[in-house]
Amino acid sequence: MDMRRTPRRHLLIALAVAVVTVGAKGQDAADRSIEQFLARTEGQPSYRAARKLVAENGSRRGWLDAVTTYSPATGLAYEVTGEGGSGYIRNKVLRAVLEGEREIIARGEAARSSLEPSNYTFLANGVDADGLANVLISPRRKERVLLSGTMFLRAAEGDLVRLQGRLAKNPSFLVKNVDVVRKYERIDGVIVPVSLESTAQLRFLGEATLRMTYSYSEIEGRPIKSLH
Repeated sequence: MDMRRTPRRHLLIALAVAVVTVGAKGQDAADRSIEQFLARTEGQPSYRAARKLVAENGSRRGWLDAVTTYSPATGLAYEVTGEGGSGYIRNKVLRAVLEGEREIIARGEAARSSLEPSNYTFLANGVDADGLANVLISPRRKERVLLSGTMFLRAAEGDLVRLQGRLAKNPSFLVKNVDVVRKYERIDGVIVPVSLESTAQLRFLGEATLRMTYSYSEIEGRPIKSLH
């Protein structure tokens, strides 16, 4: 078995979705937030964004900057604009993350990880001190693109703020306990992801971490005045 390939496609699985539990008050408000969230029908918006990816495994660390563009018609495209650190991390992990996301979208598999009743069951777990409705999410299938954890919504309007949890299935025998935290914000009227953090335990190689941040310059064809 080629151990050099261990991290490839394993940290990138964390790009699919994410969802942890908190608090237990305002049950009715949490229920309403779920209804508001599920009632929305808009899909992923088209965008142009600069991304910064950083990954570490033991003493190895690498980073990569890329400009990514997405539209429902053409899918995801990316261009690497800068990189540094471990060549192994850059080529086998960070590029693999972007390429894996591109392939998932191209094959039309993104819908299998979306936060919809066909993929998850939703259970309100109150509203926390930050005014976020905590929603326990259970995957309907044991798949690597689904997570078990919690979705955090703004209680007043049902906006998605954070997804946090663990992959429902380990990517492979060599990779286990993949935990993900993905944060979202409303930018120019649209909810978009702004950061992703993932940790995984790699057999024989210890813990690996990945962080990715987004800076949007265009959403739905509209320029964003200040990059996030």
